[in-house]
Amino acid sequence: MSTPTSAAPITGPGPGPADAITAARALTPVLAARAERHDRDGSFPVEDFADIRTAGLLGVMVPARLGGVGAGFADYAEVAMALGTGNGATALVFNMHASVTGALAGTPEDLARALGVPESFFAMRDRVLAAAAAGAFYAVAMSERGAGSKLSQVATTYEPEDDGWRIRGHKTFCSGAGHADAYLVAARSLDGGRVSQFLVPAGAGVIVEPTWDSLGMRATGSHDLHIDVLAPADSLLGGVEGLALLLAQVMPQWLVASYAAVYVGVAQAAIDAATAYVEQRGLGRLPAVRARIGRADARVGAARLVVLEAARRVDAAPGEPETNRWVWRAKLLAGEIAMEVAASLLEAAGTAASRRGHPLERIFRDARCGSLQPATSDVCADWLGLAALGRDPENDAEVQRW
Repeated sequence: MSTPTSAAPITGPGPGPADAITAARALTPVLAARAERHDRDGSFPVEDFADIRTAGLLGVMVPARLGGVGAGFADYAEVAMALGTGNGATALVFNMHASVTGALAGTPEDLARALGVPESFFAMRDRVLAAAAAGAFYAVAMSERGAGSKLSQVATTYEPEDDGWRIRGHKTFCSGAGHADAYLVAARSLDGGRVSQFLVPAGAGVIVEPTWDSLGMRATGSHDLHIDVLAPADSLLGGVEGLALLLAQVMPQWLVASYAAVYVGVAQAAIDAATAYVEQRGLGRLPAVRARIGRADARVGAARLVVLEAARRVDAAPGEPETNRWVWRAKLLAGEIAMEVAASLLEAAGTAASRRGHPLERIFRDARCGSLQPATSDVCADWLGLAALGRDPENDAEVQRW
């Protein structure tokens, strides 16, 4: 595969996981200072990603042997929570990049071989990961109009052509569109039998249509993509067709729980903004206001612990049934708690905090998106309900989840 090389390489040894978490926390106030402008203009936070790149965080999931941080999922969760506290939109785009690199780096080699991947896949994987450690940025092009994020329903097609793959289709909600070095594209074989994923380099045949004008997460630049490209032969992730749905079911953390860490950060941002405003306005003398802040503190603390427990289990036993149960719990709780906490604290702060440009107003809109993003809260709750009833949450559902 032709690995992106436009990003400036990081010189010197990369940070370790603890250093990466410290660096992300140091960026929190920097991202927060820019957040209002990017939200108002609907502009992509280019400066934020320059800082993230300089800090070596694009390589957070890349093994140290390839120049990366060598973080586990729990380390990623801490980084994403810190970035989300600064700017939820920036953290959400970062999550998409980390989901590509994390899935590549985190899939055990014995599982990959059991799935039948060729030995050539591992060389391609290492090139992609090394490029990320050097500053390459990847985006995800999975969702489509009329299908949402359901991999089983994608209409984008692929077929063999010459020595590569002809991929044609249209994608929506592609966070970071126009700024990525390559896109993870989900597509269906032309005969309709297999759903596969390809890492497609940016450039000719990948056209961005500016369409993103949303309620929340306005700075993610989640525009539409129009794709008609001949991708290299080794752009097929795993080197085997038809793996996309299987991996989504077996190891759902990058499609489910990674979002959860972002929204715990957004919920914490709501607490931080509310407490600053309450102190400024002298509202802290009111017991009702203090009670709302106290409830928010307890709920966000609980959500954080659930996300970290899910992340710990992903690191220790990826793909195990109980691990996946915690993954779905994390997404459900983080999305709903962020939404409810932000709404409660906005009400506690009063009408003045609802004006455009106020941090709480922006955070309220960003937090509202948490339960809407895949997997939605209803989908998560249904998965957990089937599991609690002793059924198979993937195969006993009437409607296919992915």
